[in-house]
Amino acid sequence: MPATADGTKDRTSAKRFLVTGAKGFIGSWVVKVLIERGDRPLILDLDADSHRLRALLSEEQLQSVSFIRGDVSKLDDVERAVADNGITHVIHLAALQVPFCVANPPLGALVNVVGTVNVFETVKRHRDQVRNLVYASSAAVYGTEEFYGADHISDDAPLQPATLYGVFKQCNEGTARVYYACDGISSIALRPSTVYGLGRDQGLTSGPTKAIKACVAGRSYVIRFTGRADMQYARDTAITFIRAAESGLEGARIYTPRGAVVSMEDIMAALERQFPDARKLIRAEGNPLPLPADVENIAIRRDFPDLPVTPLDEGVRETAEIFRKLQREDRLDLRELSV
Repeated sequence: MPATADGTKDRTSAKRFLVTGAKGFIGSWVVKVLIERGDRPLILDLDADSHRLRALLSEEQLQSVSFIRGDVSKLDDVERAVADNGITHVIHLAALQVPFCVANPPLGALVNVVGTVNVFETVKRHRDQVRNLVYASSAAVYGTEEFYGADHISDDAPLQPATLYGVFKQCNEGTARVYYACDGISSIALRPSTVYGLGRDQGLTSGPTKAIKACVAGRSYVIRFTGRADMQYARDTAITFIRAAESGLEGARIYTPRGAVVSMEDIMAALERQFPDARKLIRAEGNPLPLPADVENIAIRRDFPDLPVTPLDEGVRETAEIFRKLQREDRLDLRELSV
């Protein structure tokens, strides 16, 4: 990495972002934010087809994205993508979500755990080139509220994941700690909770986003959880990942973002303010989410004090507007509403 006259690392030279998992929900928003500010991100994935990117980006914006065919579970593919393209910043989001880890635990471990080890090993091998690494952990590393005996916990509370997905994410945090302790590879983990917005179409926490889409389409839908949730808008989450990737902070740092901690009644009320017939179309049933809704965000507020936090009503409104636009263009995909 180039150095300045005083010997410190020069982090002002050209940035080249590699995003893994960019075809996924958060990844597609990271790509969108990067393109909107003038970057040309590179995407590592098995193929270039992504309904989320097509829904979020214009045809012109899609031309700003470069796809690298590769598998994050194969070290050679990850290393080739970084080395051959002069990558300076890695945003690692590739992972299988909770339902897929339940259905196929070995594949979940291969992608979520081995894939993350491959990213760290690649950064280690190309440490003079790669300046920053940020990766997605999850609030799923925490236990249920019953485990803590409280409805509000600190961000450094003991971990007791209730799913294999959460266990895999906890393992990745340990991987990061060891790579820093043994090899000096710095990284930042972010633990998002219930992120919502266009593209959130898989998993239990996709319910509120699917409910917005159902309201736009005038369809009935059941949100499959009750209780409280920390609702984090997708654009905010994407901006947080990008700022973390550019921070240059040393160590194996872990941060828990926080959005709007709300009840299911709050979510229903926000829907009703956008859609007067929402309560006729949408209902919620089932158990609370298997993770605490209210986790303090002391560390991230200290080190990133100006991160955006979109109010729930504003996030619901913007998401509804995007869905309405897709509906006008006859591009609103309703297939996942039956899941």
